[in-house]
Amino acid sequence: MLKQKIVAILNKAIIDAQQAGKLPPVTLPEIVIERPQNPEHGDYASSISLKLARAVGTSPLSIAREIAGFVRPADEVVSVSVAPPGFINFTLKNEWLTQQVDAILRAGETYGNIDLGKGRQIQIEFVSINPTGPLHVGHGRGAVLGSTLCNIMTASGHRVVKEYYFNDAGSQMDAFRNSLWARYRQGLGRKVEMPAEGYVGSYMVDLAAEIIREKGDAFLKLPETEGIDRLGEIGLAKILAGTREDLKRLRVEFDVWYSEKTLYEKGQFDKVMKLLRQGGYIAEKEGATWFVSTALGEDKDNVVIRGNGSPTYFGADIAYHYNKFIERRFDRVIDIWGADHMGHVPRMKAVVGALGVEPDRLDIIVHQMVTLRRGGEIVKLSKRSGDIVTLRELLDEVGVDACRYFFLSRTADSQMDFDLELAKKQSSDNPVYYVQYAHARIASILRLAKDRELDNLDGDVSVLTSEPELILIRKMLLLPELIETITQTLEPHHLTYYSQELATAFHAFYKQCRVVTDDTCMTGARLKLVRAAMSVLGRTLNLMGMKAPEKM
Repeated sequence: MLKQKIVAILNKAIIDAQQAGKLPPVTLPEIVIERPQNPEHGDYASSISLKLARAVGTSPLSIAREIAGFVRPADEVVSVSVAPPGFINFTLKNEWLTQQVDAILRAGETYGNIDLGKGRQIQIEFVSINPTGPLHVGHGRGAVLGSTLCNIMTASGHRVVKEYYFNDAGSQMDAFRNSLWARYRQGLGRKVEMPAEGYVGSYMVDLAAEIIREKGDAFLKLPETEGIDRLGEIGLAKILAGTREDLKRLRVEFDVWYSEKTLYEKGQFDKVMKLLRQGGYIAEKEGATWFVSTALGEDKDNVVIRGNGSPTYFGADIAYHYNKFIERRFDRVIDIWGADHMGHVPRMKAVVGALGVEPDRLDIIVHQMVTLRRGGEIVKLSKRSGDIVTLRELLDEVGVDACRYFFLSRTADSQMDFDLELAKKQSSDNPVYYVQYAHARIASILRLAKDRELDNLDGDVSVLTSEPELILIRKMLLLPELIETITQTLEPHHLTYYSQELATAFHAFYKQCRVVTDDTCMTGARLKLVRAAMSVLGRTLNLMGMKAPEKM
């Protein structure tokens, strides 16, 4: 990318200045290239002079002037300038900018792709809720965050495995089976109480009723333990099927659905406990088995096997990450968890290190809760079930594209207010409508050109010299840099802001520059520009998992 070329240009200029005796031979810090907030300051800027000031012993502005004097001409750059307190600014040539329209069109659907990952294999695990009930709106946020990040990491040259880990073992599944058994018997007229730690949501009543319609009282005829297990297996399968259906509707699909139960059946849990014990990280105390987190700098130790012999959630997760890193050998793992897992992060990092894996190979993103609002009022409960607002209900009300955009529009670590009324608005107030309308507007221009038999014009892009045209081109050129930034920061919310900025640049161009006119030369060039804009906007929507409509 051009940013890397400018880094190389600056690096060479500094070395040349040092060799010429204009700057002392100090060690160079990392050269960072940024986009100036004020367009008058150019297209790219570097603050390297400010970083060098202390070591060099002169003002950043003087250093910047010395470096700029050694910058060699580049095909893409028209000017290099210096601005207080010591920035070095680069402005791109209009001729180079306009040539990028053709480059974007040649790249097509691959535009924006970069090779930052170099084919490294990365696993991204997300959603992964216990299969004890339907997905709610908070799970939807994690699903959109994860699936969008998968799209970005693929675009940046990684081999991505999308994985859903479901806890089909342990105490929560026992509670699920016992709760379903109680609802099943109640549905058949038996007077029984729900378990004290049971799942009391109305969805359990519906689930039991569905099974009764299909199987009748067949499970009452079995020994109770067998009846509970058989009923639980059916209930689990139905919950997972509903989860898959809801996620597919949200345009989220997984490469792997990984069962917790297999960690015990295939011996990973016993194997990893043995390894940790051999390493001195396991202790027996207070009737339970503990991972000695304090030996790795944590505040407290953590139970991995309860006194009754059952593994804890943390214990199972240790075995799961052993499988990820040691057995399946992922180069990098990204876990996306809900806010209730915040305390789980440091101990997970610690245990990965105890397994001999560099902790930096594990990234954990924790997303905060979602608050639904309708006209200023908080929506707390579902009208249908009365206990939670399901993802399915939200999709029914506002649609997939609005769900995906709004869930993605904030940083993962910030609380989210989801405005239901705004999400449904068919106006420019709604950012989803605003962005998608830009794509549809371009499609209408291209249909007009086709009707007038102008769609095959081979325009000369060098005539695209007006400010609205150049602003639009500059905005399109940000996509590869944005993909690089998101890959490095794991913050896909930047896509939503970029899509709005790109749509704004197009709408401004549309108002000021008529595309189809009697001037065939200009018409051909502008048709190329709008095709390129359509391609980039469509790619951006695609990365967010949204549709790029051609009519609205």
